[in-house]
Amino acid sequence: MSNKKTVAVFFGGRSPEHDVSVVSGLQILNAIDRSSYEAFPVYITTEGEWLVGDILKDRGSYLLSEEAKKSTDRVTLDLKPGPCGRLVPLKKGLFGGGKVIEFDVAVPSFHGSFGEDGNIQGLFEFAGVPYAGMRTMASSVLMDKGATKKVLQGAGIPVLPYTMIYRPDQGFMIDENILAEEVKEIGFPLIAKPSHLGSSIGVAKCDDVQELRAALPTIFEFDDAAIVEPFVENLVEYNVAVSKAFEQLRLSAIERPKATEELLDFKQKYLSGGDGKTGDKTGGTKDMGTISEGMLSLTRELNPELPPELADNIKKWAVDMFKAVEGSGAPRIDFIGNSETGELWLNEVNPWPGSIGYFLWEAAENAVLFTDLMTALIEEAFVEAKKRKMPKDPVPKDARLFKRAS
Repeated sequence: MSNKKTVAVFFGGRSPEHDVSVVSGLQILNAIDRSSYEAFPVYITTEGEWLVGDILKDRGSYLLSEEAKKSTDRVTLDLKPGPCGRLVPLKKGLFGGGKVIEFDVAVPSFHGSFGEDGNIQGLFEFAGVPYAGMRTMASSVLMDKGATKKVLQGAGIPVLPYTMIYRPDQGFMIDENILAEEVKEIGFPLIAKPSHLGSSIGVAKCDDVQELRAALPTIFEFDDAAIVEPFVENLVEYNVAVSKAFEQLRLSAIERPKATEELLDFKQKYLSGGDGKTGDKTGGTKDMGTISEGMLSLTRELNPELPPELADNIKKWAVDMFKAVEGSGAPRIDFIGNSETGELWLNEVNPWPGSIGYFLWEAAENAVLFTDLMTALIEEAFVEAKKRKMPKDPVPKDARLFKRAS
């Protein structure tokens, strides 16, 4: 029998970022070290079905047709804690059937709601399953841009002023006079974006209250809250990842995305280019279809020359953020600044960035290949699970009100 640990890579999900999650999940599945682990995919459809099967390893299968789904099995997570995670088959037909699938650790490669935001993490905690990435609390806070701002302010990290606008009980439209009052402290031009999504979905620059009112329905279609911030002139962005999975706190390379327009929209980030390639486990490329991987084809500058004070602030504030939420995994921290004034603000945090940001780690001062990054995150999952392990009977003897069976 093999002594390899079994890794279940979860991706897809009921999020507007479903398709990006599929890309990341397949990249990660391909990058896992097969000499140490057995790995298999668990795909969650846009309707919330949990599927397993070899067809899910092939990018060309997505999105699955009804015919393709016949090659998969529907499963659900056994929520009773045990020595390992268990995926229980959902019965088919009169006599049911299917084999319980056991796994040692989960890699939840989701982006956005119902996956990156603490929901799946809480489920794994409940079931006692070790999992990679941020813990439940950190995932939940960091996928809420308003909550993130409050944590950052408490840690003394500079952020842009902001206000929250919530989806009305009826419809998506808000009276212009009400909107004008809500954003008077922010002023125009401003940026409006969903509070709980990434990938630049729904982000809009608004020059007046009419444009803001017109932009909100798109945001409210996918999110119940919009966050509004001042528009930054001479915009420049910097991203860096942080992790303690390497036995000490380490930073990735800093990247400076290049944009030809004022904002990076979703398609520019994820559908630009056309080389149809994706990172493999050694950090090279592997042909996986005709659609480009935006995370790689987006034009960016890695390790740009920066003024020492600016570079130091990026690194310090990224580490301060990570410590403030008792971080784990390898979150990417995104900064924005004014290239003329030198002002810098921490913008947002991605608990599980696209492709887990492996290209940032490959370009780090102490380079880490994709495979080694995944190994570190998987092993960290076991460490984090051990920290939180509860006794079989979690009720202390002095607090027991009922007799226990002998």
